[in-house]
Amino acid sequence: MARKTIGERLAQLEAQRKTLQIRLSKQERAIDTRRKVLIGALVLHRLEHDREVHIGGGLAEWLRRELPKFLIRDGDRDLFDDLLKPQANEPTIGNIGSGSAV
Repeated sequence: MARKTIGERLAQLEAQRKTLQIRLSKQERAIDTRRKVLIGALVLHRLEHDREVHIGGGLAEWLRRELPKFLIRDGDRDLFDDLLKPQANEPTIGNIGSGSAV
């Protein structure tokens, strides 16, 4: 059995890298689509069941408050880890009135 040349091995590795990159891009698109579907479903649900909802304090804060109640599956919650974590400069329930909010 003949050994592959360095060039052939590099070409094989490059083909594997491209295949993995395509899989990663496909996975990222699927996650992005799932996030959009869930946010859209939440907004539509609120519009259908609570016409008087007021989104005060900004959309991001409203989503941080509403999404945890709406998302049932852990996998769905994991998709929004970045959004559900309070930002450093935003008040949370624990630091409102304590002087730690900026």
